[in-house]
Amino acid sequence: MTPTPVTVQIKVNGIVQPRTVEPRTTLVDFLRDHLGLTGTHVGCEHGICGACSVLLDGDPVRACCMFAVQADGRAVTTVEGLAPQRGCLSKIQDAFCETHALQCGYCTPGMLVACHALVEKNPAPDEAQIRDAIGGNLCRCTGYQQIVDAVKLATRPGYEVKATPAAQARQQAKQVGHTHFRDGTHA
Repeated sequence: MTPTPVTVQIKVNGIVQPRTVEPRTTLVDFLRDHLGLTGTHVGCEHGICGACSVLLDGDPVRACCMFAVQADGRAVTTVEGLAPQRGCLSKIQDAFCETHALQCGYCTPGMLVACHALVEKNPAPDEAQIRDAIGGNLCRCTGYQQIVDAVKLATRPGYEVKATPAAQARQQAKQVGHTHFRDGTHA
């Protein structure tokens, strides 16, 4: 006997996403397979590694240990939703790049989610608080120090996100009067 599909409405990265799913569909499978948001990685599927971490109503959770039906009516933020807008980086994301806090990249989405949640609740964490916040996420490449350094950098007073090359080109085009870009956007 197959389970009866259930309709859920989950607000993902600010957009309500109504979908019909099997009750056994995990939140990570919902995000990846039903919505195409593949930034959330599937690692151990037991809640140990943290690669599947997302924010549920602002708190980090393991999306592999939760069913999509449990998120019905709630807000989920994935790594794709951390940036202030498309084509821009959040301070944490930018600081990860600046400090080489990402290497193979597999743990990066979960680490970014954990760090973002920490900084939202504590805008000036000390090293012990940073290490505690990322303690549930496994990384085999960085040794964690670069990740700690990234959070310290992102929370340093006056730290600003470096403009991406695309953002710099748009700004320069605005200054010289060009208004149309190949991607269909306008300045």
